[in-house]
Amino acid sequence: MEMVTLKIDGHDVLVEKNATILQAAEKAGLKIPTLCYHPALRPDGNCRVCVVEVAGARSLMAACIAPVTDKMVVNTNTPLVREARRTNLELILANHPLECPTCKRNLNCELQQLALDMGVSEVHYQGRQRELPMDTSSPALVREPDKCIYCGRCVRVCSDVQAVNALDFFNRGFDTEVGPPPGYNLNDSVCVQCGQCATTCPVGAIYEKSVVDDVWQAIADPNKHVVVQAAPAVQVSIAEALGLEPGTPMAGKMAAALRRLGFDRVFTTEFTADLTILEEGTELLGRLKNNGALPLITSCSPGWIKFIEHNFPELLENLSTCKSPQQMFGALAKTYYAEKNGIDPSKIYSVSLMPCTAKKYEAARPEMNSSGYRDVDAVITTRELARMIHEASLDINKLADEQFDAPFGMLTGAATIFGTTGGVAEAALRTLYELVNGQEMPTMEYEPVRGLDGIKESSVNLGGTDVKIAVTSGLANAREVLNRVKNGEAEYHFIEIMACPGGCIGGGGQPIKNGSDNRVARAASIYKVDAANRVRKSHENSAVKQLYKEYLGEPNSHKAHDLLHTHYTPRNRY
Repeated sequence: MEMVTLKIDGHDVLVEKNATILQAAEKAGLKIPTLCYHPALRPDGNCRVCVVEVAGARSLMAACIAPVTDKMVVNTNTPLVREARRTNLELILANHPLECPTCKRNLNCELQQLALDMGVSEVHYQGRQRELPMDTSSPALVREPDKCIYCGRCVRVCSDVQAVNALDFFNRGFDTEVGPPPGYNLNDSVCVQCGQCATTCPVGAIYEKSVVDDVWQAIADPNKHVVVQAAPAVQVSIAEALGLEPGTPMAGKMAAALRRLGFDRVFTTEFTADLTILEEGTELLGRLKNNGALPLITSCSPGWIKFIEHNFPELLENLSTCKSPQQMFGALAKTYYAEKNGIDPSKIYSVSLMPCTAKKYEAARPEMNSSGYRDVDAVITTRELARMIHEASLDINKLADEQFDAPFGMLTGAATIFGTTGGVAEAALRTLYELVNGQEMPTMEYEPVRGLDGIKESSVNLGGTDVKIAVTSGLANAREVLNRVKNGEAEYHFIEIMACPGGCIGGGGQPIKNGSDNRVARAASIYKVDAANRVRKSHENSAVKQLYKEYLGEPNSHKAHDLLHTHYTPRNRY
């Protein structure tokens, strides 16, 4: 690869020819402030907070988009540069509501941090507030357009990474607004509620719709029996939300914290992840045997479900009819669990703890009431759990590890890996390979579906049939895979699709750390927890076996279909 040498602040830096000044400075250990820039997105250069002086240039240049050239001379810390950055920042602040103490992003806001870093203690410009209405139409997300700084990060992640195109710039000048098309709100639009916009927004212009107050109220109600299920991806990300080392596995301490918050029973979504493998695996084998609609496509990710409903309704028959593990749990909590424990299901308040904002949307879908009630009453994200822990003044580090409650506390390593891309496919293969071929897989670690690559392909022989598998995460990658299927360019038997890049570890409800990408640490932790588990195959979960024996009969039985399966709905673009 061709390299060039440039001088930054008097020091020679050797970088690749296609690098930007910002990348070259990072390589040299120099920090240039940024705001519209995000490492996971294409740079736009519209905020001008990262400007630098380049010898021979007629004006200051935005470091995030300016390409390096050989023998270029760059200065990042001159009086002119510092004054320009401060001016640009003050102009943004002049039109921004200064409501920091009550803002959802207080103490975790890039604009706030930049003002602190640059020593901006007052704004010398008189701005004007837009006073635009909040968009609270979605069950998952809230938009506060008054707080938007027009960095475009939400637009880029929605179009480039997710290929949803629900957000854009509208109008001009002072009347510019970022959001769905005029006349539409988030709930009316093609928005899939994935929350990637919220995790890339540098300020508090879009965030998860919180139900924390509702959960506190339910916990305080003596007539309610409040149960909580915790997803595996939350167990490896709550640490960083509380300021601890990213990727630290916290299942035991989190279970202890949830009990101290007041939940009557603390369960894990991993129980119904194991159940999903038996239901979905049986469904796949049935389609292979009976020439059913193939490829079978997973249905665990609610953001992905809404995406296919809008964009590929002709492929809805390929979706697994299985509910997500969250919704399977909700249905069982108000039927099997209620009957087994003699509890009136109307008094059960079912909470799920998820890495995902789209789970809020999923829980509110009208078809998710097969228990006779709303199956899941409230969904809180990793970020919301951190707020509850802070509000209760709990020091999670000082809590001894505790176990999840029976019967929905039994889990396997296969269920844990649901939290990362490729995990559903790998968990399914561990079970199907053994049930069909009569022997264990040569290794539990099925490497072809691991890693954060957007699209992965593999093939496994099941009973003499080479079953072709695709695994994808991020909806732009999902669109590419489905277009291949639609156009006859690829033939698969099974496709795992997760809406968020990296799967649930990169969910829209996960901790926001100013552009830091901790997905690798979270995934590594998930695989470490799996490897340490004594039971690593879903069909060996003894509590799931008991559930079938006592209640469901067998996978894909009539009762299982009533409670654990559902249907999906073609939707217009708007």
